[in-house]
Amino acid sequence: MKFMYFFLPSIPATPEERKALRPIAHHTERIQKMFDEVVEISKMAEDLGFTGVGFPEHHLHTEGMEFGSLPVLTQHVIHHTSTLSVGPIGYVLAGWNPLRLALEIAWLDQLTKGRTHVGFARGYQSRWLNQMAQKLNIGATLSDQSEVDKNNREAFEEVFQILKLAWKDEPFRFKGKHYQYPFPYEEGTPWGASEWTRTHGSPGEIGENGNVQAIDIVPKPYQKPHPRLFQAFSASDETIGWCAREGIIPTIFVADHDRVRHLAELHVREAKTVGRDVTFGESIGVLRGMYCADNMENAKKLLTAGMVGYGFRNFFHQFGFTEGFRTEEDNRKYGDQPLPLSECTTERMIDSNFALAGTPDDIRRGLDKLIEAGNPEWFIWQGDQGLLPFDELKAMIEKVGKEVLPHYR
Repeated sequence: MKFMYFFLPSIPATPEERKALRPIAHHTERIQKMFDEVVEISKMAEDLGFTGVGFPEHHLHTEGMEFGSLPVLTQHVIHHTSTLSVGPIGYVLAGWNPLRLALEIAWLDQLTKGRTHVGFARGYQSRWLNQMAQKLNIGATLSDQSEVDKNNREAFEEVFQILKLAWKDEPFRFKGKHYQYPFPYEEGTPWGASEWTRTHGSPGEIGENGNVQAIDIVPKPYQKPHPRLFQAFSASDETIGWCAREGIIPTIFVADHDRVRHLAELHVREAKTVGRDVTFGESIGVLRGMYCADNMENAKKLLTAGMVGYGFRNFFHQFGFTEGFRTEEDNRKYGDQPLPLSECTTERMIDSNFALAGTPDDIRRGLDKLIEAGNPEWFIWQGDQGLLPFDELKAMIEKVGKEVLPHYR
């Protein structure tokens, strides 16, 4: 099993400080402290045997939690480490120009000699995505099968197809609903240096009329055909099947072990439909919390102060993320209604298998059950940087690294 520490890069502060210093994201010294913590944790993770670290992409978070990862943050962490794979899980595709994203990723992969991975996400936060994707008339989605959701998925898949074409070792043409390459598509793009490009550029770039007829991004990625690909936090059969067919590692955001097993089996079947022969759990990741202490009581205190107390109760619950912890009993009790805030508790996180908590032995027992259910190749640890006191956080990471990870590498 490969372990990745997943940051929600957060400005270090207590809940009281976030109120007193609002908006805390305006405070440069706090931003710098966040960078220092992210680098120090990444170095620890590398020394302890983690395979990688990851980030989300989110913006405009004046409250100081869950700052996004742009390529520069990934490069900053890579510069301060030696072996870690570093990258986002993931870029919200509807918010990017696909050619610019293909180039940013390829440049980063070349500059770091292949020490980056790439994740993709559809985007659920309207505060920033609706601004960045306005020219496409694409909005954030909660995967609710609405018209907005369908448009978002359409744009997501179109950008993904362009990325794959752009990373091939040949020029490409593409005509979709939102983008066309070259532009304009039929007659091509006028280009004054056409004879120079016809002689020295890629074969097929220039048409008979002297216009650009195909696009060829350079540089190509260092890793071939491209960096390792992840899909952010997936729960549906549709998404898991799509990932299996496209060669993307889904990050399963489902706590119930029976559901994890179902998705892992589905992944194997869907991969075979396109000739991919993967074993049970191969190329699958799961997202989980992990709270390791000398006893269960102290582990629960960490969980309550971190993911539950600040993250889920204040923020993630508003977007329906507790649905990943839904049980059959919840279905009978609440029907189609979302789980109420009262259900976002420390005990539910543990009982649902989403948070592995307790002593190192407790954590290992939880991991063993997860492996029995889905045998995931990747374990992505939902971290609490910026939410927990830094010394306590480092002590927990060290305990996991020394007393848990060696049993699974």
